[in-house]
Amino acid sequence: MDVKWDSMTFDEMEEVKRNVFFTTLEQLKGWARSNSLWPLTFGLACCAIEMMAVGGAHYDLDRFGSFFRASPRQSDVMIVSGTVTKKMAPLLRRLYDQMPEPKWVIAMGSCATAGGPYVKSYSVVKGVDQIVPVDVYIPGCPPNPAALIYGIHKLKEKIRLEAKTGKKVL
Repeated sequence: MDVKWDSMTFDEMEEVKRNVFFTTLEQLKGWARSNSLWPLTFGLACCAIEMMAVGGAHYDLDRFGSFFRASPRQSDVMIVSGTVTKKMAPLLRRLYDQMPEPKWVIAMGSCATAGGPYVKSYSVVKGVDQIVPVDVYIPGCPPNPAALIYGIHKLKEKIRLEAKTGKKVL
């Protein structure tokens, strides 16, 4: 269909403005990626119970296009929830490396973000960001499911902004 922009009336132009939008391929990919996040669950302690509640009927994370995956090869977001020990750190890194690009990490709870109440223990990693790069931190001990949903929405905003600007957002 050939559109003649010169011969359009004002009402037709307004109709086109309401129904047609222009974007770049990168912004379209960012929009698609942000609306179909598939998290890899890496539940290690108490926060994992709250993460499981997000997948339940009351909070229903599926309505936002996020489906929990058990395989790192099918995931693009890793949600680390709970205390990461030094013995578990290499496994966490291996799972992160197995995820396809682009990939993001959410640190859920005070144990994953900074070691939590076990920070002075010899066997606890003082934050998962020492092992993998973290995109979103969710504080709390444990954070409630609504906080995790908020963190996922913040990650979606970050993905869209990175697609729009073409730069890494910290």
